[in-house]
Amino acid sequence: MKAAVLHGQEDVRIEEMDSPALQSGEVRIRIGAALTCGTDLKVYRRGYHARMITPPAVFGHEFAGTITEIAEGVTDWKTGDRAVAANSAPCGQCSYCERHQPNLCDDLLFLNGAYAESIVVPARIVEKNLLPLSADTTFADAALTEPLACVVQGIDDCQLQAGQRILIIGSGPIGLMFATLAQHDGCEVHLAGRGEARLQTAVQLGATTHEVHGDDVVAAASASGPFDVVIEAVGKPACWEAAVDLARKGGTVNFFGGCPKGTAITLGTELIHYSNLKLLASFHHTPNTIRKALEHIEAGRIRSEDFVTGNCSLNELPAIFQEMAQGNRAVKTHIHTQPNTP
Repeated sequence: MKAAVLHGQEDVRIEEMDSPALQSGEVRIRIGAALTCGTDLKVYRRGYHARMITPPAVFGHEFAGTITEIAEGVTDWKTGDRAVAANSAPCGQCSYCERHQPNLCDDLLFLNGAYAESIVVPARIVEKNLLPLSADTTFADAALTEPLACVVQGIDDCQLQAGQRILIIGSGPIGLMFATLAQHDGCEVHLAGRGEARLQTAVQLGATTHEVHGDDVVAAASASGPFDVVIEAVGKPACWEAAVDLARKGGTVNFFGGCPKGTAITLGTELIHYSNLKLLASFHHTPNTIRKALEHIEAGRIRSEDFVTGNCSLNELPAIFQEMAQGNRAVKTHIHTQPNTP
């Protein structure tokens, strides 16, 4: 089969490789749709991910498709079933899983290899995080399940309530998903970001937008603040600091975007204390939020047409990531991994 293989920093190649044999409890999925992701871009730029991928390794983690092969021990699935898999599954046995915090599992099992003609889903993910698709759910829509599940985790952590004024910092796919779900929850949604097309999408999703120049988020959004909840979905220290400045007294700040390793921020202790701010961070997803995310998708609240702004073949993937690394403002690109597809 053909697959994208990450060899190191900004080095991804399309290669012919043998399809691995199935082990007990595993299934093989023919990829129907794979989507690019900001996390994959970070991995591409860095050349590895300490927890998820060590090169050389197959690459990509947002996908959906059709089961074409089933190993012994799999009883709930059959060939021909349409499915979406999360990119990880918790162990269910460590102290964090026992505390009902499976997103913090000490032994999260990660899955990569979505940019390929097919992928083998490990037994643990088959058991915990492989979900069936309704007949009218497209593969491109379903492939949004994993990133949306992370957003659902952030929404749940913030305990959003109807009528709250929400500021989302970041106009990428994660920020746009936050805007969509906050709007669904009855919030007044504001979004601070940049990129004309992305901001226009935010408007279409029901958000009031504030264009950011440079990293000055406060200047862009302060006239409409302060806000009940501020969600940072960029992953820059300057934006983390701005999020705190834009929250109202008694407000909540969610540091959702992960900043580069080794970075630090400075926060005013007086502001945090006397404003009684609640500061939190959301990480990854759980089997519960994976299921909630697919429910949103199958209810039509999240549609790929709002987030996918480009298409390419698997052979074009290295060029797409090179463009993304150079500042391509596409929200997500649909990678057609099968031969003879557009």
